Amino acid sequence: MRSPRLLLLVAASAVALVAASPTLAQQVAPSDPWAQAASDIPADSNVRFGVLPNGMQYAILRNATPPGQASFRLRIDAGSLMENEDQLGLAHFMEHMAFNGTTNIPENELLRILERRGLAFGADTNASTGFDQTVYMLEIPNADAGTVDDSLRILREQMSEALMAADAVEAERNVIVGEERLRNTPGLRSIKAQLGLYAPGQRISNRLPIGDLDIIRTAPRDRFVEFYQSYYRPERATFVAVGDFDVDEMEAKVRAAFESWQGEGPAGPEPDLGTVAPRGPETRILVEPGVQSSIELGFIRNPDRDPDTVAERRDNLYRQLGVAVLNRRLGEIARGDNPPFLSAGGGEFELADSFAAASVSAQYNVGEWKRALETIEQEQRRLVQYGVSDAELQREITATRTALENAVAGAATRRTPALANNLAGSVNGKVVFTTPQTNLDLFNASVEGLTAATINATLPQVFQGEGPMALVVTPEPIEGGEAAVTAALEASRQTPVSAPAAQAQLEWPYQTFGTPGAVTERREIADIGTTVVTFANGVTLTVKPTQFRDEQILVRVDTGIGELGQPVDRPTVEGLGANVFTAGGTGRLNLDEMSRVLNGRVYSTDFSAGADRYSFSGATRPADLPLQLQVLTAYLTDPGLRPAPFQQLKSAYGQQLAQARATPGGAYAVDGGAVLSSGDARDALPNPEVVATWTNDELKADITRGLSSGPIRITVVGDVTVEDAIAAVAPTLGALPARGPEARPLPGSDQKRFPEPTGQPIELTHTGPAEQALAIVAWPTTDSIDDRTEARQLSILSAVLRLRVLEEIREKQALAYSPGVGAQSSSVFPDYGFMLVQGETARASIPAFYTAVESIAASLREAPPSDDELNRARLPAIERVRLSQATNEYWLTQLADIVEKPGDVQQIVNNIAVLEAVTPADVQRLAQKYLTDDRAVRVQVVSATPAEQP
Repeated sequence: MRSPRLLLLVAASAVALVAASPTLAQQVAPSDPWAQAASDIPADSNVRFGVLPNGMQYAILRNATPPGQASFRLRIDAGSLMENEDQLGLAHFMEHMAFNGTTNIPENELLRILERRGLAFGADTNASTGFDQTVYMLEIPNADAGTVDDSLRILREQMSEALMAADAVEAERNVIVGEERLRNTPGLRSIKAQLGLYAPGQRISNRLPIGDLDIIRTAPRDRFVEFYQSYYRPERATFVAVGDFDVDEMEAKVRAAFESWQGEGPAGPEPDLGTVAPRGPETRILVEPGVQSSIELGFIRNPDRDPDTVAERRDNLYRQLGVAVLNRRLGEIARGDNPPFLSAGGGEFELADSFAAASVSAQYNVGEWKRALETIEQEQRRLVQYGVSDAELQREITATRTALENAVAGAATRRTPALANNLAGSVNGKVVFTTPQTNLDLFNASVEGLTAATINATLPQVFQGEGPMALVVTPEPIEGGEAAVTAALEASRQTPVSAPAAQAQLEWPYQTFGTPGAVTERREIADIGTTVVTFANGVTLTVKPTQFRDEQILVRVDTGIGELGQPVDRPTVEGLGANVFTAGGTGRLNLDEMSRVLNGRVYSTDFSAGADRYSFSGATRPADLPLQLQVLTAYLTDPGLRPAPFQQLKSAYGQQLAQARATPGGAYAVDGGAVLSSGDARDALPNPEVVATWTNDELKADITRGLSSGPIRITVVGDVTVEDAIAAVAPTLGALPARGPEARPLPGSDQKRFPEPTGQPIELTHTGPAEQALAIVAWPTTDSIDDRTEARQLSILSAVLRLRVLEEIREKQALAYSPGVGAQSSSVFPDYGFMLVQGETARASIPAFYTAVESIAASLREAPPSDDELNRARLPAIERVRLSQATNEYWLTQLADIVEKPGDVQQIVNNIAVLEAVTPADVQRLAQKYLTDDRAVRVQVVSATPAEQP
C-alpha cells in the first residue's frame, strides 16, 4: 500500500509511519470491515467505528476545536472508474444532481435549509468526484441538534431519494459544460498525457471525472438512474462525523437517519482496472502552449494491495527516508548558482488502485530540458548507487520525529475539518486511522538502531518497474522530438556518477544581538485579553495568549512603510522582493545551511510588502519561540538577498507569465492587477523586458533601505505567556539600537483611485482556448481605515449579491460554473474599495453575463431582500467570523495595528454585532449608494485569437 494517502494520517511534512512494538497490537473482530481488521496497527480508540445492518460504515469522533463545530463527510465508494462507456462523466454529473431536489426536499430548498443554519454554498456545502470515490462534505459551524438533524436528513435524501427530474438534468447540463470549460487548462491536458503514458489500455487512462461532453449533453435520465442505483448503496457508503458533540447521541442520530436505507436493484459491478503492461523505455512529448516546462522519469508497476500492517509501514518508511534525502539534494541544486532546473523532486505514488509509480521530475526554463533531464536522472542513480550517508539519514529522522512529536503535543487541539478529511482519506486509502502518539511510537520503534546501510539496501527497490517513461511537457517543440529526448536519456544513463560530497558542520551564529532590552511600559487591554509591551529602544510587543492550538505560536514583525515608499507610475525591482527574500537566507548562512544547522527545530519565515509596511512572520512552538525571534531578527538586520534566487526568478519570469496567460483567470492576475486602481504600478506586474534590466544589487539596496527605518511592531499570538514573549523579544529585536522615524511616503503614493467607467468593457487577452473568457463587473465603494462599520455592512450586501448571482448566473442561465462575488475596503487608502462580480464564461455569453449582473444589482436597489434571504446570506458570514475568532491567525491580523490605532479595540469587539444588526433596509440602501450602473466598470478577458471563434 505504497500510497501518498498515508500522509493524511501524520503531521504535515512527516513521512508515513511504520513498525510497532508487540504491545501496540490490538485484537479486532474478523467481521470488522475497517482496515484495522487485517492489521496489527491499533486504530484510534477515540473513534467509534461501526457498521449498520445494511452495510453502511460510520466513524464518529468527538473533537472540540473549534468549539461548537462539526464536519460531516459521506463517502460513496464509486467514482468515474465505475462508469460504463456510455456514462463517461455521469459520476460527476450525479454528484451535481444530488443537490437538485429529492423526494422530500424541493430543489430550491435543499441548500436554503442549510443556509438558514449558517452553511454557505461552496464553503460549507460541497462535494467532489474522483476516480474511485465521491465525497459529500458539510462544514457545520454550529452543531446544535436542529442543524445536525437537518444535515443528516439532507445527506440521507441525497443518497437514496435524488429525483434526477428530466428538466433538472437538462438545466444542469450547461453547468457541467461550464465546469469543463473552466477545468480545460494546460495542467489538465498534461494529466491526460501522463495517464496515457503510464496506463495505456487501462480503464483509468480515459476516465477523468469531467467525462465526455457529448455524453454530458445527451445522456438520458435512465443512465443517471442506472448509475445511481448501482453505486449509491449503503454497502458502498461510509459516514464520518467529527466535532463538538456527544458521540452516543450522534451515533443514535446516524442510525436513525441511515438504517432504513436499502439499495434498489442489482448492485453495480467492480470495474476491471486492468494491469500494467510490460514496457521498455519510452518517451512522450506534449507540446502545450502556456504550460510550465517539465520533465518526468517514471517507473511503473502494479499497485501494492497488501493490507496496512506494521511491516508494510516499516518498508514504506525506509523507502521514503531515502527519497527524502534525494529531494533535499535536488532542492539544494535548485537553489544553487545557475541551476539546471527551477525545482525538482522524487517520490512514489499509487493512483486509484490502478498502478503504482516511482518518479523523479523537474520544472525548468524553456529550452533547458537536456540539463534538467541529465541532472535528475543522474541524481536518482547516484542515490541508488551510493546510497545515503548516516548524517543525511539522521537529519531526515530528526526532522520527521520533530514533526511527529509536535503533532503529539498538539493532538488535543487538532482542527475538526482536517480530522474529518483524514478519517475519510483513511477509508479510501485502506489504512488504519491512528493517533499521533501511536504514529510517534511506530516511528520510534522503526528507526531504533536504523543505519544508512539498511536504507541503502532498500533504495534499489524504489526505482524499479516498467520504463523508464520520460514525459516532457513543453510550451515549445523540442528539436529532434522524442528521438532526441530518448537519446539524451540513454546517454545520461551511461554517464558514470560519483559519490556525493560530505557537507561541513555548521553552528547557528545569531544568538546575540546586544544587551537585552528593558521594558519601559506594559499595558493591559482586558476587552480582548491582550498585553502591549514597550521596550527602551521603542520596539513594541503585542501579546495575546490563547488556548486555540496547543504548541502553536504565531509571530509577526512589522516595520517600514511598504508600498507607500514606491512610485505609482512605474514598476520597481522592490516589488519582486517578496518572491526571493527568504530564499536568499541571511548574511552568514544561506537557506540550505540554515535548514541544516536548525534541523529538528520548529520555526518558519515569510516576508511580504504590504500597502503600508513590510512584514515578517513565522510559526513555532513554545520551546522554539526564542529561536523564532532570532531567525526573524537575523532576516531583518542581516538579510542575505543572494544573487541566485533573483537570477532564477528573472530566468523563469517570462515563462511564468506566459503560463498564467494561458487561462482567462491567470491572464487577469497578470495584466489586470492595476485595472481597478487606475493603472497604479504597484498593483501591476512588470513586463519581462523590464525585469531583465534589474539587478540583485538594486533589489538589495531598495529592500535594505526600506527595512532600515521606522518603528518595529511585534505581535505574538498563541500558546504563550506574556513573560515568555518578553523573554524572547528582549535579547533579539528588543536589543537592537533605537531606529529613526518612519520614512515619508512618496508623492501620491498614499492614494488609490477606482477607474472612471468606460463606454465599452476594458479588454484584456489570454492565450488559451478561444471559447474561454472572463467577465467582471465592479463598483467603487469605501475604505475601512477608522470605522469598519460600513465595510462590514458591505460584506453582507456582497453575501446577498452572491446568493442571487449563484441562483441566476449559475443555476438558471448556466452562464458561469463558479461565479464569484467579493468586496474589498482598504485600511490604508482613503475612500478606496470595491465590490465585484466575476465569472469565467463562454465569450459569446459575456453580454448576457453583464445583463444578468445589471439586473441583479437593479433588483437590490429597487427592493430590500426578504428577511429569509438576508438571514441565508448573513448567518454563514457571522458563523465564519465566529469560527475564525477561535484561531490564532485571526488575532494575529486583528492585533497588528493596535499600538497605532487603539480605536481598533472597539472595532474588533463589535465585529459580529455589526453584522447581526444589518437590516434588509441597510442592504437596499447600500445597493442604491454603490451598485449603480453609472459607476460600474466592466472588464473582459478574451482569447487573443478571436478569429478562431465558431
